[in-house]
Amino acid sequence: MKNQNVTSWMKQLTGFAGIIGASALIGFPAAARINSQTIVANTTQTQQVAGNAKTPASAAPMAATKDIVAIASGDTQFKTLTKALGAAGLVTTLQGKGPFTVFAPTDAAFAALPKATLDDLLKPANKAKLTKILTYHVVPGSVLSTSLKSGEVPTVEKSKLKVVVSGGKVTVGGANVVKADIKASNGVIHVIDKVLMPPDVK
Repeated sequence: MKNQNVTSWMKQLTGFAGIIGASALIGFPAAARINSQTIVANTTQTQQVAGNAKTPASAAPMAATKDIVAIASGDTQFKTLTKALGAAGLVTTLQGKGPFTVFAPTDAAFAALPKATLDDLLKPANKAKLTKILTYHVVPGSVLSTSLKSGEVPTVEKSKLKVVVSGGKVTVGGANVVKADIKASNGVIHVIDKVLMPPDVK
Protein backbone atom coordinates (compact mmCIF):
# COMPACT_ATOMS: atom_id res chain seq x y z
CA MET A 1 0.00 0.00 0.00
CA LYS A 2 1.38 3.30 -0.99
CA ASN A 3 2.08 5.92 1.63
CA GLN A 4 -0.28 8.43 0.03
CA ASN A 5 -3.10 5.90 0.34
CA VAL A 6 -2.28 5.35 4.01
CA THR A 7 -2.38 9.09 4.59
CA SER A 8 -5.82 9.30 3.03
CA TRP A 9 -6.95 6.51 5.34
CA MET A 10 -6.42 8.80 8.31
CA LYS A 11 -9.08 11.32 7.34
CA GLN A 12 -12.67 10.42 7.97
CA LEU A 13 -13.71 7.61 10.34
CA THR A 14 -15.71 10.23 12.24
CA GLY A 15 -17.95 10.29 9.16
CA PHE A 16 -17.80 6.49 8.82
CA ALA A 17 -21.20 5.84 10.34
CA GLY A 18 -22.74 8.64 8.28
CA ILE A 19 -21.78 6.82 5.13
CA ILE A 20 -23.83 3.90 6.33
CA GLY A 21 -27.27 4.50 4.80
CA ALA A 22 -30.44 2.95 6.09
CA SER A 23 -30.89 1.44 2.64
CA ALA A 24 -27.99 -0.88 3.41
CA LEU A 25 -29.84 -2.49 6.28
CA ILE A 26 -31.44 -5.34 4.34
CA GLY A 27 -32.56 -8.38 6.27
CA PHE A 28 -29.95 -10.97 7.14
CA PRO A 29 -30.99 -14.59 7.87
CA ALA A 30 -32.97 -15.18 11.03
CA ALA A 31 -30.06 -17.16 12.46
CA ALA A 32 -28.04 -13.99 12.59
CA ARG A 33 -30.64 -12.35 14.86
CA ILE A 34 -29.92 -8.99 13.33
CA ASN A 35 -32.23 -6.14 14.27
CA SER A 36 -32.06 -3.28 11.81
CA GLN A 37 -33.42 -0.86 14.40
CA THR A 38 -30.52 -1.74 16.66
CA ILE A 39 -28.09 -1.07 13.84
CA VAL A 40 -29.70 2.30 13.21
CA ALA A 41 -29.61 3.09 16.92
CA ASN A 42 -25.89 2.30 16.97
CA THR A 43 -25.23 4.41 13.91
CA THR A 44 -24.53 8.12 14.33
CA GLN A 45 -26.24 9.87 11.44
CA THR A 46 -23.50 12.36 10.62
CA GLN A 47 -23.16 14.13 7.30
CA GLN A 48 -21.34 12.18 4.60
CA VAL A 49 -18.19 13.93 3.44
CA ALA A 50 -17.98 13.33 -0.26
CA GLY A 51 -15.67 16.16 -1.26
CA ASN A 52 -16.39 18.97 -3.69
CA ALA A 53 -14.05 17.93 -6.47
CA LYS A 54 -15.66 16.24 -9.44
CA THR A 55 -13.91 13.78 -11.70
CA PRO A 56 -14.31 14.53 -15.41
CA ALA A 57 -16.50 11.98 -17.15
CA SER A 58 -13.63 10.97 -19.40
CA ALA A 59 -11.49 10.12 -16.36
CA ALA A 60 -14.19 8.35 -14.32
CA PRO A 61 -13.27 4.77 -13.38
CA MET A 62 -15.39 1.91 -14.71
CA ALA A 63 -18.03 0.65 -12.30
CA ALA A 64 -17.44 -2.76 -10.75
CA THR A 65 -19.59 -5.44 -12.35
CA LYS A 66 -19.08 -8.35 -9.93
CA ASP A 67 -20.74 -8.60 -6.53
CA ILE A 68 -18.89 -9.37 -3.31
CA VAL A 69 -19.55 -13.11 -3.46
CA ALA A 70 -18.48 -13.34 -7.11
CA ILE A 71 -15.20 -11.59 -6.32
CA ALA A 72 -14.52 -13.75 -3.26
CA SER A 73 -15.37 -17.01 -5.02
CA GLY A 74 -13.13 -16.08 -7.93
CA ASP A 75 -10.12 -15.33 -5.74
CA THR A 76 -8.02 -18.30 -4.61
CA GLN A 77 -7.17 -16.64 -1.27
CA PHE A 78 -10.84 -16.69 -0.23
CA LYS A 79 -11.72 -20.39 -0.65
CA THR A 80 -12.44 -20.92 3.04
CA LEU A 81 -14.39 -17.68 3.33
CA THR A 82 -16.52 -18.66 0.34
CA LYS A 83 -17.20 -22.06 1.90
CA ALA A 84 -18.10 -20.44 5.22
CA LEU A 85 -20.51 -18.00 3.56
CA GLY A 86 -22.28 -20.95 1.98
CA ALA A 87 -22.46 -22.85 5.27
CA ALA A 88 -23.89 -19.79 7.01
CA GLY A 89 -26.47 -19.14 4.29
CA LEU A 90 -25.08 -15.67 3.60
CA VAL A 91 -24.30 -16.08 -0.10
CA THR A 92 -27.65 -14.75 -1.36
CA THR A 93 -27.51 -11.87 1.13
CA LEU A 94 -24.05 -10.73 0.05
CA GLN A 95 -25.11 -11.03 -3.58
CA GLY A 96 -27.88 -8.54 -2.83
CA LYS A 97 -28.03 -4.83 -3.44
CA GLY A 98 -26.31 -3.84 -0.21
CA PRO A 99 -24.07 -1.94 -0.13
CA PHE A 100 -21.74 -3.76 2.25
CA THR A 101 -18.18 -3.38 3.47
CA VAL A 102 -16.55 -6.75 4.13
CA PHE A 103 -13.33 -7.24 6.06
CA ALA A 104 -12.39 -10.52 4.40
CA PRO A 105 -10.04 -13.02 6.10
CA THR A 106 -7.73 -14.93 3.77
CA ASP A 107 -7.36 -18.71 3.71
CA ALA A 108 -4.16 -18.26 5.72
CA ALA A 109 -6.15 -16.40 8.38
CA PHE A 110 -8.65 -19.25 8.65
CA ALA A 111 -5.79 -21.77 8.70
CA ALA A 112 -4.45 -20.05 11.82
CA LEU A 113 -7.54 -21.20 13.71
CA PRO A 114 -7.38 -24.62 15.36
CA LYS A 115 -8.57 -27.12 12.74
CA ALA A 116 -11.14 -28.55 15.11
CA THR A 117 -12.58 -25.07 15.64
CA LEU A 118 -13.01 -24.40 11.94
CA ASP A 119 -14.45 -27.85 11.25
CA ASP A 120 -16.89 -27.38 14.11
CA LEU A 121 -18.03 -23.96 12.84
CA LEU A 122 -18.81 -25.39 9.40
CA LYS A 123 -21.22 -27.97 10.83
CA PRO A 124 -24.95 -27.29 10.22
CA ALA A 125 -25.60 -27.41 13.96
CA ASN A 126 -23.37 -24.34 14.42
CA LYS A 127 -24.84 -22.23 11.61
CA ALA A 128 -26.04 -19.49 13.98
CA LYS A 129 -22.58 -19.15 15.57
CA LEU A 130 -20.86 -19.07 12.17
CA THR A 131 -23.32 -16.46 10.93
CA LYS A 132 -22.59 -14.33 13.99
CA ILE A 133 -18.85 -14.51 13.33
CA LEU A 134 -19.14 -13.72 9.62
CA THR A 135 -21.52 -10.78 10.09
CA TYR A 136 -19.01 -9.37 12.59
CA HIS A 137 -16.80 -8.90 9.52
CA VAL A 138 -19.48 -6.87 7.70
CA VAL A 139 -20.33 -3.19 8.03
CA PRO A 140 -23.45 -1.84 6.33
CA GLY A 141 -22.58 0.73 3.65
CA SER A 142 -19.72 0.97 1.19
CA VAL A 143 -16.75 2.36 3.12
CA LEU A 144 -13.55 3.04 1.22
CA SER A 145 -10.14 3.52 2.78
CA THR A 146 -10.51 7.28 2.45
CA SER A 147 -13.09 7.12 5.25
CA LEU A 148 -10.90 5.36 7.79
CA LYS A 149 -9.14 6.69 10.85
CA SER A 150 -8.80 5.44 14.41
CA GLY A 151 -12.06 4.77 16.23
CA GLU A 152 -14.89 2.25 16.55
CA VAL A 153 -17.32 1.19 13.85
CA PRO A 154 -20.62 -0.72 14.19
CA THR A 155 -20.94 -4.08 12.46
CA VAL A 156 -23.98 -5.93 11.14
CA GLU A 157 -23.49 -8.42 14.00
CA LYS A 158 -24.24 -5.41 16.29
CA SER A 159 -20.89 -5.36 18.13
CA LYS A 160 -18.27 -2.74 17.27
CA LEU A 161 -14.87 -3.14 15.64
CA LYS A 162 -11.89 -1.09 16.74
CA VAL A 163 -9.97 0.53 13.90
CA VAL A 164 -6.44 1.75 14.56
CA VAL A 165 -4.41 3.79 12.09
CA SER A 166 -0.83 4.21 13.28
CA GLY A 167 2.68 4.20 11.88
CA GLY A 168 1.52 3.70 8.33
CA LYS A 169 -0.51 0.60 9.25
CA VAL A 170 -4.22 -0.05 9.66
CA THR A 171 -5.69 -2.72 11.92
CA VAL A 172 -9.31 -3.74 12.36
CA GLY A 173 -10.16 -5.69 15.48
CA GLY A 174 -6.46 -6.52 15.81
CA ALA A 175 -6.19 -7.82 12.23
CA ASN A 176 -3.97 -6.11 9.68
CA VAL A 177 -5.57 -4.71 6.56
CA VAL A 178 -3.25 -6.13 3.91
CA LYS A 179 -5.16 -4.91 0.87
CA ALA A 180 -7.87 -2.28 0.65
CA ASP A 181 -10.61 -1.05 -1.65
CA ILE A 182 -11.44 -4.09 -3.77
CA LYS A 183 -14.57 -2.61 -5.28
CA ALA A 184 -17.64 -4.72 -5.97
CA SER A 185 -20.96 -3.82 -7.57
CA ASN A 186 -22.61 -3.95 -4.15
CA GLY A 187 -19.86 -2.70 -1.85
CA VAL A 188 -16.18 -3.04 -1.10
CA ILE A 189 -13.78 -5.65 0.30
CA HIS A 190 -10.79 -5.00 2.55
CA VAL A 191 -8.51 -8.02 2.97
CA ILE A 192 -7.39 -8.88 6.53
CA ASP A 193 -4.96 -11.44 7.93
CA LYS A 194 -6.97 -12.68 10.92
CA VAL A 195 -10.43 -14.10 11.58
CA LEU A 196 -12.31 -11.69 13.86
CA MET A 197 -14.34 -13.04 16.78
CA PRO A 198 -17.25 -11.10 18.34
CA PRO A 199 -16.71 -10.26 22.03
CA ASP A 200 -19.22 -12.86 23.24
CA VAL A 201 -17.97 -15.73 21.04
CA LYS A 202 -15.28 -18.05 22.39
